[in-house]
Amino acid sequence: MSLPASQYSVLDAERIERVDDKTFRCYVYRIKFFTFEVCPVLLVRVDEQPNGCCIRLLSCKLEGSPIVAAQNDKFDASMVNNISCDSNQANSSFQYLTSETSIKVSIDVPFTFRAIPVQVIESTGARVLDQVLRIMLPRFMAQLVKDYKAWAAGDTSRQPLGTGKI
Repeated sequence: MSLPASQYSVLDAERIERVDDKTFRCYVYRIKFFTFEVCPVLLVRVDEQPNGCCIRLLSCKLEGSPIVAAQNDKFDASMVNNISCDSNQANSSFQYLTSETSIKVSIDVPFTFRAIPVQVIESTGARVLDQVLRIMLPRFMAQLVKDYKAWAAGDTSRQPLGTGKI
C-alpha cells in the first residue's frame, strides 16, 4: 500500500480517468431503474495513509435518461472508503486488503415518483448502491493488488491494466 495514488495504473481507460495525481473520475455502469437508465459518474480523491488509502467521494453526477439527469440537483451523496493492508497475525507472510465503506445519500423525491411509497424508493436505492459496491469495489481492489505486484517487481510502465469490462 506504499504506492502513491499518482502512480496508480489500475486505470481502466473505459471506466476510470485520471483528473490529477489524486483525483479520478469513475463511470460506474448503466443501471436500469424502473424504466430509466442511470449511469453514476463519481469524482473521487485517493489519499495515502500509513497502512493503506482513503477514497473519498467528491461529487456524484447522474447520466442517462433525460429525466434522470434532471435530478442531479435533487440529491447529495457522500462516501468514504478506507482500504488497509494488514498481516495475518498467525502467518505474517500473508497480507490482506480490508475495506470499510460508509455511504450516505440524501434525495428529494421528484414529483414523478411521489406516488411510489418512500420505502420502495429507499430499498431500490439501497439495492442499487449495494450492487455498485459489490461489482466495483472487488474489481478495484483486485486491480490494486495486480498493480502493486507489477510496481513491486520493478514495472515502471504505469500503463492501464483494466480491460474496460465489468
